[in-house]
Amino acid sequence: MATITRQAPVLPVPSGRAGFGGTLRSEFTKIGSVRSTYWTLLMLFAVSVGLGAAISAVVAADWSQQQQQPGGAPPNIYDTTQISIAALLYLGQLVIVVLGALVLTAEYTTGMIRTSLIAMPRRIVIYLAKAVAFAAVALVVSLATAFTAFFLGQSLLASSHHSATLAGPGVLRAVIGSALYLTLCGLFAFAAAAIIRNTAATITAMLGLLFVIPVLVNMLPDSWWHDIVRWLPTSAARAISVTVGPQDPYLFSPWGQLAVFAVCTAALLVVGGILFRKRDA
Repeated sequence: MATITRQAPVLPVPSGRAGFGGTLRSEFTKIGSVRSTYWTLLMLFAVSVGLGAAISAVVAADWSQQQQQPGGAPPNIYDTTQISIAALLYLGQLVIVVLGALVLTAEYTTGMIRTSLIAMPRRIVIYLAKAVAFAAVALVVSLATAFTAFFLGQSLLASSHHSATLAGPGVLRAVIGSALYLTLCGLFAFAAAAIIRNTAATITAMLGLLFVIPVLVNMLPDSWWHDIVRWLPTSAARAISVTVGPQDPYLFSPWGQLAVFAVCTAALLVVGGILFRKRDA
């Protein structure tokens, strides 16, 4: 009886190197498939828009009450643009650094980082793809949140006849700049996560940088404070969001101050990339 033997199909020899495009698509899929991403981004939107609207409503009521008093309307002492995006700048940054840390540390916690490195042995490609995917998501959500918070806040302030428009001096810069600042905060946390590789420790370090260190710097003698304040990340938020009154003389220009934070973030990303490439998973 004749025996029929079947040969296994001959597969083509793999050629080329694993590319950045496929890795980037994979990272977008990872971010989109994790439920915590949606909850974190929803919290960012809800806190920034909701609290910004509440602050705007309180200021509008206070302004209207002052206008009804004898002596006429009070002087324009409020920065209405800054009021509407204040929650995004000062509380939204806390939410985005949590997401920035989780993008990387979650894989270390679950051990999935080993699977990722087996699928893509080129570590720098993975690192860059994660950073780009996260930055894109953070920037899009931050821009949508910033414009929503601004328009809702100004609609509430319109009753006091002191609302701002995007055509006003520095207004568009403040709205877009706040989204860029938030994205940089998230990338800074991402880079810190690559160095620390622990979620709790990374978030704690970011809380110290964004909230504790500025308070401690304010306690220093004025001569020291004047030299240090312009190098703090939070100074970028202060400078980029001001549209009424003079800028702080001890800070760089709004875009210059944001550039300082961008350079610091880029430097930390480089350090994180080097350590991500050299250390074991």
